[in-house]
Amino acid sequence: MTKQQRFRIKICGTTRYDDAITAVQAGVDALGFIFFEPSPRHIDPEDAKLIIEQLPPFVDVVGVFVDKKRKEVEEIIDYCRLDCVQLHGSESPKYCERLARTAAPCQVIKAFRVEPQLTAEKIDPYKPHVKGFLLDTYNKNTVGGTGEVFDWSVIEKLYLQKPYLLAGGLDVDNITQALESVCPYGIDANSGLEKEPGIKDHDLVRAFVRKVRDYEYTLLSNVS
Repeated sequence: MTKQQRFRIKICGTTRYDDAITAVQAGVDALGFIFFEPSPRHIDPEDAKLIIEQLPPFVDVVGVFVDKKRKEVEEIIDYCRLDCVQLHGSESPKYCERLARTAAPCQVIKAFRVEPQLTAEKIDPYKPHVKGFLLDTYNKNTVGGTGEVFDWSVIEKLYLQKPYLLAGGLDVDNITQALESVCPYGIDANSGLEKEPGIKDHDLVRAFVRKVRDYEYTLLSNVS
C-alpha cells in the first residue's frame, strides 16, 4: 500500500466561530457543520451561515445531513454556500445521484457506518454518484460522534476505489497509528477533540493537526 504524502483534515461538529478559526489557523482543510437536530452538535443554518461568512478562502465547508428531504438539503446548501454534503443516513444511490446533479457544484460524500453487514456490494451502487466516502464506527444508538474506533483492517475488503475519509474515535493518541494502518484520502475528527459535545478543545485541535503533519514529514523524509 502506497502512502500519500498529504492527508486532508476535516474537523466536524463546528458550532462556534472561535473553534472554527482555531482549526483553520491550525491548518485544517475543511470544517463540518451538522444539520441533524438530534445531534448534540447540531447547528441551525442561520448560525452556520454567520460562521461560514467569516471564514477565509480555501477552507471547504461541509454540511452533514441524516435522511433529510432533498429539497431541504438543497436549500441549506444554497443558503450556507456549502462546498460538500456528507450524507449519514439511509440515503439511496438515486437520492445521491439527484442531489449531485441539482446541487452542483456542491459535492456529495456518502458516509457508511462500518459493521459486519457492510459489504463492497452495498457500496458499489453509490460509486457513480458520489465524490467519495466516509467510514465511521457503527453504534446502534447514535449516528456519528461515537468516540469509538472500528476495525480498520476491514477497509481493504470494501474495495472502495474512491477517496475516503476515515472517521470514528480519532484523537491525538491514535491518529498516527491510524495513518500507519490505512491510507485514507482524509481524516475526520470530532468528539476526540472536544471539551464537551460541540465545544472544541483548542489545544487538542492544534496537537491533532500537528501529529498529522509530523507523520507526513516522516513519509517525505523516507521518500527522499
